[in-house]
Amino acid sequence: MVQRTLILVLIALAPLVLASSDIPYDSQWRTAPDMASLAASVRHEPLPIRLETITRAWLGRPYKDGPLGEAGGMDPDPVTRYDTFDCLTFVEEALALALGNDPVDVARVRRALRYRSGGPVTYENRRHFMLAEWIPGTIADGWMRDVTPELPGAKVLTQTVTADTWSSWSRRSLFSLPDSRLPVGTRTLHHLPLRAFRDDPGLSARIPDGAVLFTLRVLAPHLPIAITHVGMKIPAELPTMRHATKIGKAQVKDHPLDWYLQNLETYKSWPVAGLIVLEPLEYGPRPGRMP
Repeated sequence: MVQRTLILVLIALAPLVLASSDIPYDSQWRTAPDMASLAASVRHEPLPIRLETITRAWLGRPYKDGPLGEAGGMDPDPVTRYDTFDCLTFVEEALALALGNDPVDVARVRRALRYRSGGPVTYENRRHFMLAEWIPGTIADGWMRDVTPELPGAKVLTQTVTADTWSSWSRRSLFSLPDSRLPVGTRTLHHLPLRAFRDDPGLSARIPDGAVLFTLRVLAPHLPIAITHVGMKIPAELPTMRHATKIGKAQVKDHPLDWYLQNLETYKSWPVAGLIVLEPLEYGPRPGRMP
């Protein structure tokens, strides 16, 4: 997977600051009518219910690496589509539909999640790197909250990435970005180790419904990235992860969260360290059901 990391005032202002008027509202940005209708039908529901209902319509749709782009320039793939997903576009499209108040707002939320705030809608400005850009950027902009430290068993890790880390990485060519655009520095992060789930069988149930779950691999000094997958926990009788995945038949599917965690234990060549858990945040007043 291609990589792409609160105060109440910030949360309230986020859509005003990020949903800038430079977003082109043309055929590439329009929300498909059937998806707009589905999102509208659950607009009054709590966010986890909205996410579950919207993404239920995508179950069984095929997985495809990098299906979205800027409809031109470096990546001419469409800005949005709902017939195929990779793990990140699945999460971003679900959040945009669930958080947007109307079809125009959906495009604004999508733009705010995918691109570094204050910059243009371009390949270079996209949040490609999860630990360095997507996670901290969406948190800083008020869209997400890191709840990992609040969960029992959370541990702290530190990662340092330098220019040499990038230049020596065998997969550097995957990103058509200048060296100056590659994120470097030291960052500290919380994660839930896989062992924490073994020690506490009820831990997966404590993760909030609607949370976005990032699969974190063991940090290595020669690797600039560490997150290789993302999905979301949906409301269900048992803790359930819904994601666009290559596991089995590559498609959008549900897995029992505990089964998914046990499956991660089998990864040997690049072991999994654990999960990072972010909670999406509502913003502003939302339409409600009339009495």
